[in-house]
Formats: sequence, C-alpha cells, structure tokens
Amino acid sequence: MDAVRVALLRDVLAGTEWLGATRHFAGALRGSVVSHGGGLLLVGTPEYEPWHLAAHLVDEAAWSGTPELAPTLVRHGARPSDPAHLAVGLGRLAAARRGETLLVVAPGEAAGEAAAPLLDRVCDARRAGATVLSLGPGEGELPAMAHEVLPVPDGSELDLDTVQHLVSAAAGEDVRPAHRGPRRFRDRLSRLADLLTAPPPTHW
Repeated sequence: MDAVRVALLRDVLAGTEWLGATRHFAGALRGSVVSHGGGLLLVGTPEYEPWHLAAHLVDEAAWSGTPELAPTLVRHGARPSDPAHLAVGLGRLAAARRGETLLVVAPGEAAGEAAAPLLDRVCDARRAGATVLSLGPGEGELPAMAHEVLPVPDGSELDLDTVQHLVSAAAGEDVRPAHRGPRRFRDRLSRLADLLTAPPPTHW
C-alpha cells in the first residue's frame, strides 16, 4: 500500500478510533527506539512473519531520517544460508537487552503450543529490560506482558495487514519536523510530488 492509498484509507477511517489508536501505538514505537538509540526487533509467529511491515519500516526509516525505525526481522525458520537480513533466528530474542524494543505481530490470539516457545522468549526479553510492544491479539499472554498493545482481534473492521500499514506510515510521518508559516503548504505539495514519483518500495 503506497502513501496515497494510506491517505485515502485515513479519509475513510476519519471519525473512527483506528486513526488515534494506530498513531498512539506508532508514537510509542517511535519513542522507544529513538529514546534508546535504536535496537528494534520485529517478530511474528511460526505461521505469520511480518515481512511487509519490516520492509515498510525500513522505507520509513530512510525517508524520515530516523534509522532507529529500521528493524531486525527475527524469523522462526531462519537458516544460515539465507541473506543476512533474513537469517536472524529466535536466538536473537535471548540476547535482547535493556534499551532494545521488541515488536511482536501475531494474528488471532497467538495461543496454542506453536506460540509457546515465542511467548517464553518474549517474556525473557522483557525480563532482560527490553520494551515489548504487541500488535494483534487483544487478550492472552502476549498482550499481558507487553508495555504497549494495539489489539486487532479476529473479526475487527480492519485486518492485521491494513493496521500494519497505518502504524508504519504514522511511525515515519510523526518524526517530521513541524513547519510553520507560509512554507508549510508548499512543503506538503513537494512531499506529495516526491511520493508519486518515488520508485517502488523495497522488496523483501
């Protein structure tokens, strides 16, 4: 989803709680990584890995001049032969330390035996001092141990992928310097032109 479609989606969602909720969550994410100087770990479940969110955060980090937003994608099935940015396994969570931020994206309630090893590692990361953010389940062990939660339960008006687009866009745009005076509108037009002529986003 490109910036123009995100803007259209926001128009559709005007007056709902989703805009405020996604911006608040994005602000918590941005505030955590920027205040600690980076160290963003992004992980999903064995069945759901947030590839697109990782790619969009990399793009937002580059555009906004906030490298702290670029995540390390932690994968359940990572292999040493994978490209470097795809070869980070769950062992990285065991090495999480104070000052790092762990964003966990999980569809549904993230329950069951398949999720148990992940929950154990998330718990260990929190005990080590990492800030934990949960995107997905509204109830259960994962949101209970997170410092910040954006619930997207099954049956929500928006699906998890759409919410991730809103979060990543807000995480990047909210770091923009506030322009004042007559240049503001011109700067916005310039930014829109840049978006429309930009190359396609990075593919993971």
